[in-house]
Formats: sequence, structure tokens, C-alpha cells
Amino acid sequence: MSRSPVRAQAKGADGVSEGRDSAVGEQGAIRSEKATKRPIGRPVGKPTAKAAAKTTVKATSKTTVSAAGKTTVKATSKTKPESRLAMVRRARKINRELAELYPYAHPELDFRNPFELLVATVLSAQTTDLRVNQTTPALFAAYPTPEDMAAAVPEEMEELIRPTGFFRAKTKSLIGLSVALRDNFGGEVPGRLADLVTLPGVGRKTANVVLGNAFGVPGITVDTHFGRLVRRWKWTEQENPEKVEAEIATIFPRSEWTMLSHRVVFHGRRICHARKPACGACPIAPLCPAYGEGETDPEKARKLLKYEMGGQPGQRLSPPADYPGKPAPALGAG
Repeated sequence: MSRSPVRAQAKGADGVSEGRDSAVGEQGAIRSEKATKRPIGRPVGKPTAKAAAKTTVKATSKTTVSAAGKTTVKATSKTKPESRLAMVRRARKINRELAELYPYAHPELDFRNPFELLVATVLSAQTTDLRVNQTTPALFAAYPTPEDMAAAVPEEMEELIRPTGFFRAKTKSLIGLSVALRDNFGGEVPGRLADLVTLPGVGRKTANVVLGNAFGVPGITVDTHFGRLVRRWKWTEQENPEKVEAEIATIFPRSEWTMLSHRVVFHGRRICHARKPACGACPIAPLCPAYGEGETDPEKARKLLKYEMGGQPGQRLSPPADYPGKPAPALGAG
């Protein structure tokens, strides 16, 4: 049974470690009129260290005047830990800011149905979504259905997906999950978590990607970008993806989970990079406890922006109509 195109968030198969730039979310939240009018890469002023830390530091001072008339100001309190309530309010404000900054946030894997999403997600481990998108057109032309992929000759599939890396392990997972879909689910991708995790190469994270984006079931996908940013923003201290997911789920309403994943990943790829965040070009810098870890000079920071924020192509060969950037080139086109 065919399904209409659905946008998705994605990340690699659970059995393979994540790559630097492969991630996820879903398009589908109702956008406000304000959000759709917000220009991309809007210029921002240079936040001060005090402004950046204002959500976690509350200082008081005491002014004294000596007999000679000299005024002295002394700090009288230390850094005050942020309360749970304050953190939740700050986190939700960041989400609102990201919604305005990226009103076009979308999955960066090309796919047309749940099966293609599942396959693309498995392939996205240890590589970029761009490389997956450049590889899947030939793969889906050769094996458009689970039945076709289940009957694939492994060596032939390996050659098609070689550009994504770990092609032997990925071939084994793709053929295995296709056989399971054919034999156990009538050739259809199941819409239940309990069923999805029985497929070879599919764990909870990959299952949540498919459920959240092909079946409309809200979910939080914790890839490298998402985990890095939520720890940088002090929403959690957890390292385990499932524990991160559980803690973030308590901060936001369920209806926001999928689009939150989109926005955080978009921000991580475009502005809040792992090695050198573009702090001076970040609109949410005043809300960020980690402001100053990256480049704070606005002009230098703008040079660090990536994808549409930096005037460069995105990762999708067929991006959504509302995407303001350029489509990515096909494999071998540059």
C-alpha cells in the first residue's frame, strides 16, 4: 500500500555509532504568522557575558561611601543555581525562538514513504544525510519495495550503498529488515514501536524516527546534535540517549517533541557547532549558559554559519518548497 510523502527526522541505525552531521525531526507543526515572516540569518547584536548568563546568575551589590567621599561597590552574593522552574521556562523560550528562526525546519533525508524513511535512517549512520540522499535514488530505483530488497543480491546492494560507509553491515540490516517486513508484516512498515524494534538494525531511536515522522506519533530523537545542545543549554546532564529523551520529554508538551527535534538539530548544524559555535551570530545567546564557548565577535561568527544561514546548499536534493536554501547536488555533481 502506497503512502503519501511524509517529512521526517532521521538518524542512523541503532547498531552503528552516529556520524557528525546526520540527524532529524519532522515538519508538521502549525506555524505562526510571525514565524513565517522571520528572515533567515537575521543580524544580531553582540550579547554581553552578563546577558548570556542572566538565566543562571543573580548577583546583588552593596554600595558604601567612605569618609573621604569615595564610593565602593562590592558583590554580596554568589552565583545562584537555576531552579527547575526557571530552566523549564528558559528551555521553552529557546524553543519558541528556534521556531521563529527556523519556521521551515524539516527532515534532511529525502524519502517518499515509510519504507524509504526506514531505509534512509539505517543508511544515515556514520555519514551525512547529504551522502544518503545522493545514494538512495539509485538504491530505490533498484529496490522500490521490501519484497524487492528482500530478494537483493548482497554484493550488488553493497556497491550501491558503498558511499555511505559500513556498507556490508548496512546491507545485512537492510535485507534482513526487508525480509521481516515481507514475511511478518505483509510488506508494510508497522506503526507500533513493539513491532518496529523486532526488525534487524532497528532499535528504539530508529523506531521513534519512523513513528514520529511517517505515522504522526510525536517523538524525541536524540542524535549527536540534539544531545550536545541540550547538555550545552543545561536542560539535562544525561549522556545516555534514552535518558536524555526521557528528561527532555518532561520539559515540553508531547505535541512539541518532533518539531523540537527538528529545530534543535537545525541549530546544531547551522550555528551551534560542536567545535566552534558561532556565539556572536546566535539569536538565542542571551538564553544560553554556554555563551562564550565559541566565537563571540559577530563578524567572525557569521563566517562560521552553515547551509542556508551561510548561503550554502542544504543536504536534500529535493528540499521542501518553503526551504530558503539551495538544493544539494546529486552524487558526482560536486
